[in-house]
Amino acid sequence: MLDVAVIDQAGAAEISLDPVRARLLAALAEPGSASSIAATVGLTRQKANYHLRALEEHGLVELVEERKKGNVTERVFQATAASYVISPAAFAALAPDPDRSPDQLSARWLVALAARLVREVGELIAGATAARQPLATYAIDSDIRFASAADRSAFADELGESVKHLVARYHDENAPNGRRHRLVVALHPSLKTPSEQAKSPDNRHEES
Repeated sequence: MLDVAVIDQAGAAEISLDPVRARLLAALAEPGSASSIAATVGLTRQKANYHLRALEEHGLVELVEERKKGNVTERVFQATAASYVISPAAFAALAPDPDRSPDQLSARWLVALAARLVREVGELIAGATAARQPLATYAIDSDIRFASAADRSAFADELGESVKHLVARYHDENAPNGRRHRLVVALHPSLKTPSEQAKSPDNRHEES
């Protein structure tokens, strides 16, 4: 079972968004059969079997074992991942294009960049998995508490300059065996914790 899988097919996305089937996927974090999980998700065994076949058809669950019980063969499934992310590739006609209106200060442009990141990395994972090759990636996840909006702005300016210098230093357009890599740097307010929301219930969104 994978920690996270990227769904890039419209049919699989539709299946995963169905509330009943989503509950089945959650229940199948551990192997189970239609009989063993039906009561957990509030279904009859027949209904659970019906939904499991749909999930199997779209690669969201996989058969891990078949058990003989008298004249009946019980099929045991497990979800293919502990969690799923739906790629914009599943909605190709509606997928955001960050090249359409780039704006470093736009939250919606940041969302478009994040969507492209999910789509591209999802495709790379699929290709690397098919080729049985490792995929070289790198990420940083950090949390910064700025004393003021001025400090945040100064940080963004300094970060931008630092990245620009690094790119200029290492980018080689004419490298014969080089490979392009995507670099995305993002900064956004963290979601408020419940205690922070309680202190300011009427102001749950960060000021720009």
